[in-house]
Amino acid sequence: MPRVLVTGAVGQIGSELVIALRERYGGSNIIAAGHETPPSAGLRDSGPFELIDVTDKQSVAAVLNKYDIDRIFHLAGILSAVGEENPGICYEVNVGGFKTILELSRERGISQVFFPSSIAAFGRITPRDRTPQDTILSPSTMYGITKVTGELFGDYYYHRYGLDVRGVRYPGIISSETLPGGGTTDYAVDIFYAAVAGKRYSCFVREDTVLPMMYMPDAIKAAISLMEAELSGLEHHSNFNLTAMSFSAGDLAREIKKHVSGFEVEYAPDFRQGIADSWPRSIDDSAARREWGWKPDYDLGAMTVDMLDKLTRRFREGRLYRKSAPVEGETEGKDAPPPQIRINTSCK
Repeated sequence: MPRVLVTGAVGQIGSELVIALRERYGGSNIIAAGHETPPSAGLRDSGPFELIDVTDKQSVAAVLNKYDIDRIFHLAGILSAVGEENPGICYEVNVGGFKTILELSRERGISQVFFPSSIAAFGRITPRDRTPQDTILSPSTMYGITKVTGELFGDYYYHRYGLDVRGVRYPGIISSETLPGGGTTDYAVDIFYAAVAGKRYSCFVREDTVLPMMYMPDAIKAAISLMEAELSGLEHHSNFNLTAMSFSAGDLAREIKKHVSGFEVEYAPDFRQGIADSWPRSIDDSAARREWGWKPDYDLGAMTVDMLDKLTRRFREGRLYRKSAPVEGETEGKDAPPPQIRINTSCK
């Protein structure tokens, strides 16, 4: 069995990827690492956890040595909106941290490294509809700059040193398990919490803002599938386009309203609108489909049903919590009556 390190293990993707990998490879073989203790008992109790600073080479090296790591999923990073507020820290963590991982992997003969890039690697002069795999990269945010840099580093280390670096350009990720972490596409998670809590939602992008999205189970599936694919079949390496669906903020609101009676949404774009306007509306991920058999399982309808079902159960148990509060007056689950939610499981 591989001995795998997951950095950023307390984050949105990392916290769910760790659990999936432990189910696949065994809890003791998957070492979760982050800069803070995981709040989830499932993450804490299902296998090893280490505090780590990815910008500190000695901190990372100590963990690699302790567990004899041979594969790394490097997910530690600062997201888009937070990155614009703290561009220096964003660069230090996203670029400096990845460079640390690459250098230690090269020195120690690590077999594989996974790197999550993003649609933020594109920009305003990139084709926005069915954005090609190989196209212009002209990001307008520090987050996007760090992702392009990471892609280039990954390809360089593959061609120069033979280090098997693989990565995908994730679209917006929607999760039922972790709270929004400061991304521009987080409205597509926030809106579900508002709907389940019976609150009016104030959306920070326009109603007609279309972005490519993906439900978390597909994001986890993609990372594991790519890392398990035969290297001989890959023409690309650290920059695979990836998508599952594209929809507007209004499309999502209307889909939720099919199941939640009386749900109301207003649109109040803020600085994140400019970021969203620089990103693609839809993605051509035919290279991923051709080279390693990528195929998503969830569309807008199936994702909406699953999100509402899971969050409604948490709300009724008093376990619906938030890090941010864009919904004025929101209370925890048991402090307010649940809205009338009709789950139509035949909806696709």
